[in-house]
Amino acid sequence: MDLFKKCQATVKEVERAHQLGIYPYFTPIESVQDHRVIINGREYIMIGSNGYLGLAADPRIKKAAIEAVEKYGSTCSGSRFLNGTLDIHINLENDLARFFNKEGAIIFSTGFQTNLGIISAIAGKNDIILIDRQNHASIIDGCRLSFADLKKYRHNDIEDLERILKSLPDNKGRLIIVDGVFSMEGDLANLPEIVKLKHKYDARLMVDDAHGIGVLGENGKGTCEHFGLLDEVDIIMGTFSKSFASLGGFVVADKDVITYIKHTARALIFSASMTPASVASAQVALNIIKKEPQRRKRLWEITEKIIKGFREIGFDTGNSETPVIPVIIGEDEKCFTFWKWLYEEGIFANPVISPATPPGRALIRTSYMATHTDEDIEKILDVFRRSAEKFELTR
Repeated sequence: MDLFKKCQATVKEVERAHQLGIYPYFTPIESVQDHRVIINGREYIMIGSNGYLGLAADPRIKKAAIEAVEKYGSTCSGSRFLNGTLDIHINLENDLARFFNKEGAIIFSTGFQTNLGIISAIAGKNDIILIDRQNHASIIDGCRLSFADLKKYRHNDIEDLERILKSLPDNKGRLIIVDGVFSMEGDLANLPEIVKLKHKYDARLMVDDAHGIGVLGENGKGTCEHFGLLDEVDIIMGTFSKSFASLGGFVVADKDVITYIKHTARALIFSASMTPASVASAQVALNIIKKEPQRRKRLWEITEKIIKGFREIGFDTGNSETPVIPVIIGEDEKCFTFWKWLYEEGIFANPVISPATPPGRALIRTSYMATHTDEDIEKILDVFRRSAEKFELTR
């Protein structure tokens, strides 16, 4: 049997979507990714970005990146473990540890690699990992690499999580891993109840807070701070590609855990280190998160307007309570057609289908930035209001 035969089915699906004019992926953007972007010379309102604080266009971020390249060059040409550690890597790690009131931190080259590295290092064949069924793909792949026994519980179902925990043998290590903010539908993990179960069943807890840090909490420390549980979560993972307007990922935890990850995580040891420009821009973004709470305030004003507006129109927005706000469509092809209509109206959003969502629950994933204007919001709601009538999507 030809190994490449499996490629044909995907090729046919892609070609069909192109023929129907509803292929939505790999769209080249010709400008900085701010609240408005340029595609094929036309301006679009961007509601498909994860740059929640709108820092990608911030001149301070750009300046830091340029200065880092001038001083350190374009790359480190090696892994952190060997020749790829710069003083700015260490400075950023120390600042992250202090920010989260943890003993240590380590940064990775991408967010995906961060989860692969943490999970495959910290859990092994004699351990058990428990994850929410809607956790990010990087968590699932990290679990596969760990060789630990993997148990999945129903989405945000605390009773199901406890049912599984009750059944586990006492001689196995237990690690619960959960997204702080679920990236497709914007709902929050029930961390208070998960923490209770962590203590009750002698487990450890890791939170992937890629979409919460910079957005949630009084000081922007994310979902754990939002619930007042920073000290109760053993491992916090975050990314620099969202609120930090950079690229990379990090983990904060107790010193012993960080030391162990630094010396055993293959995704760290065998990957080139985070580039100087990315480190410098993430450092400036961290300082902005600390010093400019007005950005979070504006982001939440926008979020509340959109959620209220969508629900008044009659859209199903799931259980979102964050700047990630889905519009549930249903069937995949209808979702693509809806996306195409939004695109023609000057709105750039993201269509999401299975396996990123459950089958039959395709959605338009919208997300918002602190830099969106009142004019942007008015147009977004107007376009979606007209789309509701056109596609009969109201409940």
